[in-house]
Amino acid sequence: MNDWRIFTGNSEPHKDWKLPPSPSWRPFGEDSKPGESRRKQRGETFQVRPEEVKMVNAALYLRRPLLVTGKPGTGKSSLAYAVARELMLGEVLYWPITTRTTLKHGLYSYDAIARLQEVKQLEKIKKINTSELSEEERKQQLRAIAKYITLGPLGTALLPSERPRMLLIDEIDKSDIDLPNDLLTIFEEGRFEIPELVRIKEEVDEVTVRTAYTDEKEEITKEDLSTTIIEGRVNCKAFPFVILTSNGERDFPAPFLRRCLSLTMKVPRKEDLVRIITAHFDKKISVEDDKKTLSDDSLDALVNDFIDNRDSGKTLATDQLLNALFIVTKGRISPKDELIAKRLLNDLGQVEEDE
Repeated sequence: MNDWRIFTGNSEPHKDWKLPPSPSWRPFGEDSKPGESRRKQRGETFQVRPEEVKMVNAALYLRRPLLVTGKPGTGKSSLAYAVARELMLGEVLYWPITTRTTLKHGLYSYDAIARLQEVKQLEKIKKINTSELSEEERKQQLRAIAKYITLGPLGTALLPSERPRMLLIDEIDKSDIDLPNDLLTIFEEGRFEIPELVRIKEEVDEVTVRTAYTDEKEEITKEDLSTTIIEGRVNCKAFPFVILTSNGERDFPAPFLRRCLSLTMKVPRKEDLVRIITAHFDKKISVEDDKKTLSDDSLDALVNDFIDNRDSGKTLATDQLLNALFIVTKGRISPKDELIAKRLLNDLGQVEEDE
């Protein structure tokens, strides 16, 4: 094996080194396509299985959210990007969930403090009270509220459109106990109100606000970076295609489950892993298709060891295997090296003890 080390630890400065191209799942700089995020690229390499295809189509037909459960690294969130790419749904609206997330976070945000500061500043500069403004000036001030309202991922997904918008609600099992129940009405009715705009609808019936879309180079949804809200109400025309991911860390109430379709993502089998590997490595790793194995014996042995350890009860994610294969192929180190065996492929479910 060649000496793959860039940093040697000998305290001797040197600049005659160069990194190999980055992994396809970690694109940065010139290796990134313009306007493309790492999450978006998942749709290009994710390998969909027949059961997943069936459940995606069922959710599309029934206009129901798809609750996807599985272990970390099984591709739950990647499924959303694969669907958006194939069906040309544009940018995936991404809503990561924490214990502090509320329904309003997903629908919209209103910066009331900045709005109040603007009013105070106006009074100071013009030395007048806002109550003394003319009717037209008052309407202008009311329209200015739009600068401080931004639709969240869920709120943006409910905007009227001819085709469904794509919404990924990531790790719903980490939410506060109330959030799944709070989503019930939204999933049933597909609409919501923005109280701050409803209150002024008699004087200002239309305002233009920012949405949760950010990709200015995405042809499908770049025109929706901002939108007009009429009378403070948002009503979907096509129910969004919603994927909710869960690591299975909690149970959900029956009314919530009744409004969703459920899919359990299974861990990838040997043939699935080979497809994933060849997709990520751009087919630079040759495959014996009839045997569903990698042609390089040492790499194939690494995949088999990964599967054996995973099936024996260890918690391992597919991207750990990809990282190990990248180091082996680019660094030309042995698949049995301690870095691979004990660090890159460590059990995610076990706390490592100091030696």
